[in-house]
Amino acid sequence: MWPFEQVTGFDWDKGNEQKNAKHGVTSAEAEQVFLNEPLVVIDDLKHSDTETRFHALGQTREGRLLHITFTVRTSKIRIISARDMHRKERTVYEQET
Repeated sequence: MWPFEQVTGFDWDKGNEQKNAKHGVTSAEAEQVFLNEPLVVIDDLKHSDTETRFHALGQTREGRLLHITFTVRTSKIRIISARDMHRKERTVYEQET
């Protein structure tokens, strides 16, 4: 499990909220992924030039499988994007859990 003990909440950017809405993902659903288990967190080395980014693979309370790209800023998770998992991501999620 990724160390979330220093995280105190979520920080949302209006542009990212609108982008996630285009994928049909609400802010509440995206946040649920971090509160439910199992959760798989993977370093996003490709996009970590200016800040460290991560991918989270998890599920909502209703069992919707989501892929979340996020960073941590001043103890808050900033969700960059949220969408349904692709087939390969579901495979990784199932293998890791």
